Amino acid sequence: MSKNNKRIVILFTYGGGLRGLIPAHIMARIESVTGMAMSDMVDIFCGPSTASILNSALNMPHPRRPDRPRFAARQMVRFYEREASYLFPTDSTRAFRGLIHDFNNRMMKIGQLDRLLRHGHYDSARLGRALRALFGKHKLEDSLSSLIIPAYNIEGNALQAIQELQETPDDPVHTQNNIIDNGGYAMWFKNMRIPNARNLHPVPDIEFYNAVMGSTAAPTLFPCHRFVHKQAENKNTFPVSLIDGSIFDNPCISYMGAIRQHLPKDAEVVMICLGTGYTNKSVSHRDWNKYGALGVVDPSNDFPLINIFFHAPESALLGAFKDELGANTYVFNKSLNSKDKSTLPNSAPDDSSPENIKRLRQFAYDIMSENERDFNKVCHILAENGEQRLKSRKRGSMFHLFGE
Repeated sequence: MSKNNKRIVILFTYGGGLRGLIPAHIMARIESVTGMAMSDMVDIFCGPSTASILNSALNMPHPRRPDRPRFAARQMVRFYEREASYLFPTDSTRAFRGLIHDFNNRMMKIGQLDRLLRHGHYDSARLGRALRALFGKHKLEDSLSSLIIPAYNIEGNALQAIQELQETPDDPVHTQNNIIDNGGYAMWFKNMRIPNARNLHPVPDIEFYNAVMGSTAAPTLFPCHRFVHKQAENKNTFPVSLIDGSIFDNPCISYMGAIRQHLPKDAEVVMICLGTGYTNKSVSHRDWNKYGALGVVDPSNDFPLINIFFHAPESALLGAFKDELGANTYVFNKSLNSKDKSTLPNSAPDDSSPENIKRLRQFAYDIMSENERDFNKVCHILAENGEQRLKSRKRGSMFHLFGE
């Protein structure tokens, strides 16, 4: 532990649909080894898509003991295993329906056919029922530890025009309006609860349900999640249409864009990253040129352009991220692109087959086994941090009890 007792432990978990079982198994093992809940040991939880399900559930208070988490990580493992085939039922016609929808959208534009095809999406009402049963009416402000849920709003204006110093409408400079943005924008729904946090804003008035539904709305799997959002600052309301936070979020962006400005200046930061399997592949120039305009987003080619969009921001920021955190970064992940796929889980986020569920579990245990030294070190760091946080809470309770 740092001598000034200012350590901040951040847990970033990647997205990946049912591959969220991988970090769920890792967290269940961590809780088993340490004997403590993740919300006791981690200061800041972050991550998009399926990570928002895990992080929110592990930080939701118990109805009878509001200072304790409602769910343990092992229960979230069971949640994924139980809901997998319900959320992602075997549907041999889904890809075909999506193909016909795309053709209809580009060529025929028959409205009735468009409605019948459901755009090739899974039924979002099933996801909604599962998440409502999980989260009830709990809100982000109820989170036990700091929690950040990313999502991308595809509607609205993100930024206003930026003007140069001393610029006036009558005397503009060449850069006037150069950063205006009339499109969508990234959103981080935050509840920052770390001691001595800086640059804080009111916690958004949003239910876990809506934030997570938005963050998990993967464009190839579910439609966007639309609801009316109320700003905590002024109680103004406005509609948002959210899609998967994985569109922009990764450990580097979460740290640089959503977390760093809130950290105490003298904090010692430790960042733990739990992966769901590396899926990005190298593409030869010959294959890329052969794909054509539609081939670069074709699932039969493993969505090469989409994978690039997901991974490009992380690769761009990785150097600065490593320079800042150095050896205090621990990554638990491995590739799903091995030539021998006989024992690997499916890289697709929606394979709910019993065999794939078993492979996801084994993949998680392989990650821990192959990184045993770092895993044991992280368990020690987390347990130590949990004990320190418990002492701080007890001191706070004593001060409150005696009116100090």
